[in-house]
Amino acid sequence: MAALNRMPSSVIRHFDYDPATRLLTVRFVTGRKYAYYNVPDDVVTAFRAAFSKGIFFNTHIRDAYAYDELEAERDARSARH
Repeated sequence: MAALNRMPSSVIRHFDYDPATRLLTVRFVTGRKYAYYNVPDDVVTAFRAAFSKGIFFNTHIRDAYAYDELEAERDARSARH
């Protein structure tokens, strides 16, 4: 079962990881959501433990794994206009 991880971060809202498929899904505070493929368990464990999720993500995940952008979350404020 995948675990949803919420954390205080100025960049990352939350992430979800499925160890069976090695799929890491990251939602940013901007609402954009990305799927990163074939991410090893040890990288996700270190990501969870990292003091700065944004720095860890930029250093160890962003350019290291194949990814796709998923549907972005609509900003509730823009939906009212």
